[in-house]
Amino acid sequence: MSIVRPYGDTTGDGMVQVSFTLPVTHDKRAEGAAIQLANKMGLDPAMLVHAKPMGDGFTFFVVYGRVTHLVDTEKVQVVERDYPLLSAKDVNAVIKRKLRRRLSVVGACIGTDAHTVGIDAILNVKGIAGEKGLEYYRELAVTNMGAQVSVPELVETARAQKADAVLVSQVVTQRDAHLQNTRAMTAAFREALPAGKRPLLIVGGPRFDELMAAELGVDRIFGRGTTPREVASYLVHALLGDQK
Repeated sequence: MSIVRPYGDTTGDGMVQVSFTLPVTHDKRAEGAAIQLANKMGLDPAMLVHAKPMGDGFTFFVVYGRVTHLVDTEKVQVVERDYPLLSAKDVNAVIKRKLRRRLSVVGACIGTDAHTVGIDAILNVKGIAGEKGLEYYRELAVTNMGAQVSVPELVETARAQKADAVLVSQVVTQRDAHLQNTRAMTAAFREALPAGKRPLLIVGGPRFDELMAAELGVDRIFGRGTTPREVASYLVHALLGDQK
């Protein structure tokens, strides 16, 4: 039962819905081009259910159709949480008992990224989804640098704050900006600090592939839906080991 097919109207019918934009003016030919593209993507038959002009020379389409592809869920690769999910009380207790000082965390949005929603959701006291952010944890010393922080500024602040961990949020992803910025950051930390003195490097954002941590040179990648509690629990796990 690990082999599955998309569900639309009836079980196993293979029906899917996709949306995309083509750089063409909306007319009959444009709609035909959308159907042609859907066919080449494997939708057969493909039905155009929505088309709307998106400014001069662009059209947005929604296409509904059947695919024959199957998915084997046993072959799906994901990053599973490999550490216990702790309460704020437990996180504080472990840090106080094992580190015997406050754990220093520096967070920022680097490059030209001005979207602080992600980093604020994890760091600010108000948090997200009913969970308090890392500033709420009394044994964490949090420095939130905000948006559009340069990599040299981040490295210098991390050094000044004696950061145990650096958290970077990247929402702007055009032309793989999030990947380029992350590689620049990890390279800068490698150059500035010896291996045993570098902080834990963590990045997060909706477009990151969690399997790319080693390739990007970071210790962990967090994706959509990550909560402050997950991050805090990971910090304790990665920096202090066994939580018993």
